[in-house]
Amino acid sequence: MVSALLLFVVLAVLQLAVALYVRNTLISAAAEGARFGARADASPADGAARAASLISASLNPSFAERISARTTRTQDGVDVVVVTVAAPLPVFGPIGPAEGFKVSGRAFSEVQVAAPAPAGAS
Repeated sequence: MVSALLLFVVLAVLQLAVALYVRNTLISAAAEGARFGARADASPADGAARAASLISASLNPSFAERISARTTRTQDGVDVVVVTVAAPLPVFGPIGPAEGFKVSGRAFSEVQVAAPAPAGAS
């Protein structure tokens, strides 16, 4: 009885360790992809491709199937490249959450468009 409980605890800790490893790898790849896509000579699509290559090199390529990249503008008028990665959660056995990870990386774009001056500013 005690050995079954100990085995369950060990497997739960192992599951947590693998899930955290995958999550941290995806976050790192998304951030690196955003930095790559934010360069002046690159596009957000280049950042998504960079993130996909990093994920494929570090994990199973199935984790790199749902990657998107876009440019957004903050309230202050700063362009930001956002790379988003959605991947399944690696689960041992039949027990585990149905949802996966959705992580993103952001980087300031090297090409900035000047925001219009506020009304009344001289």
